[in-house]
Formats: sequence, C-alpha cells, structure tokens
Amino acid sequence: AVLEKEPGVAVDTESLLHPLRLHSGVLRDLERQNQKKENIRLLEEQIALTKQLMEERDKELMEKGSHQS
Repeated sequence: AVLEKEPGVAVDTESLLHPLRLHSGVLRDLERQNQKKENIRLLEEQIALTKQLMEERDKELMEKGSHQS
C-alpha cells in the first residue's frame, strides 16, 4: 500500500512495516529458544530428582531386606 502524507511524497507502508515484522519475528524466535532452554533445564532437573528418589527407595528396600534376613 502506498500512502501520501504530503502531496507528491509517497510512502510505501510495506517497506516501513517489513523491519518491524522482521524484528517481531526475531523476538518470537528468541522467546521460543529461551522457552526451549527452560524446558530442557526443567526436564534435566526432573530426571535428576527422579534418579535421586529411586536411589533412596532402593537403599531403603535393601536396608529393610537386610534387617529381615
């Protein structure tokens, strides 16, 4: 679309909006990357906690088993 702000001065609105769209696209990509990093961090934390819980459970089961023998 072409806009005339003043007589004889045409402004192409698409050329004005393109950098803004590009910028917002870059921002969305950065937000997605940050969210992905956070999701991976949370997943790794969950894996570590699950491993710790299983080790503690196994230790308790072994202690119970040795007391019953």
